[in-house]
Amino acid sequence: MREYSLTLLIAATLTYMLTPIVRKLALKFRAVARVRDRDIHTEETARWGGVAMWLATGLTLIAVQNLELVGKAYSRELLGIFLAASFVLLIGILDDRFELDSITKLAGQGLAAGILLLFGIQLLWLPINGILVLPANIGQLLTVLIVIVIINAVNFIDGLDGLAAGIVAISAASFFGFAYLLAVENGFSRAGAPSLATAIVIGLCLGFLPHNIYPARIFMGDSGSMFLGLLLAASAITLMGQIDANAVFSEDIGPALLPLILPFAVLAVPLLDFALAILRRIRKGKSPFAPDKEHLHHKLMKYGNSQQRTAVILYFATAMLAIPAMLSAFIPLWLALLSGVALLLIAIVITKRDRVRS
Repeated sequence: MREYSLTLLIAATLTYMLTPIVRKLALKFRAVARVRDRDIHTEETARWGGVAMWLATGLTLIAVQNLELVGKAYSRELLGIFLAASFVLLIGILDDRFELDSITKLAGQGLAAGILLLFGIQLLWLPINGILVLPANIGQLLTVLIVIVIINAVNFIDGLDGLAAGIVAISAASFFGFAYLLAVENGFSRAGAPSLATAIVIGLCLGFLPHNIYPARIFMGDSGSMFLGLLLAASAITLMGQIDANAVFSEDIGPALLPLILPFAVLAVPLLDFALAILRRIRKGKSPFAPDKEHLHHKLMKYGNSQQRTAVILYFATAMLAIPAMLSAFIPLWLALLSGVALLLIAIVITKRDRVRS
């Protein structure tokens, strides 16, 4: 755990230091978010936050490769994750500058998922009627779909200062906890690509947040949201590929669902926002990717919540789902649910106090 903590700290520090430099480059090359009717920000703001995250990721991987435990996580899968994330980052960089159309971005996301497949990262089984081993083509199709859905879920929630970075940090922390505790409890190697990738993601988000919380001086942009979304999706799929489900979950199929369900549980808030947005736009006869001002954070702000309070509400909503889902694999279900109730009570106290002050 000490080496993962060090990895997280390095990633956070590098992101924090690199972000102001990238911000200047974004402003110079006009990779900026202009003020539009659907936007909440009121000033032209730099994008390309994902570039700082990518640089920090690469430098972190170089810095920790010789650590005794973390160094064992360096593998073909980790290389595939980094290359796929780099490709989707490039698509995001172009979109942040030139505003690509949705079809082009979807194609780029699909190609990034294809890179994962080339490195053997795909769904191999599902917990259906025991353990169902998937035919290669079905596993590949599901892998591409999961990657695209998670990327776009993170992208859709990135509409408020600090919101996406905070939610992804909470989600990554929950996923890291699951991967690490699963390894400890079942005697797996704790040096896995999913644990390393999610530890880095936590650091990236924590290092970026000081520049991104209200009032944000830089946005992560599509470069950042797609980069983080792919890292989370690839980590989940890689973890499933490393688990011998028949050996670990032979007595109880319930926990076998968690590696598959957990990415969706920890990202429940952005996934819900994504699903509602798609249905809402199709019902109105619009493109599923046509922008609007009816996302969850827009609705919360319409009820009189400030940007800061809205972000905190959605942080707690994410934690209330992510943390119990993660803990349920290792402690009794009632105790895991109790942790969610405790988080709900804390959220109520904090938001009520904040409302009284304002």
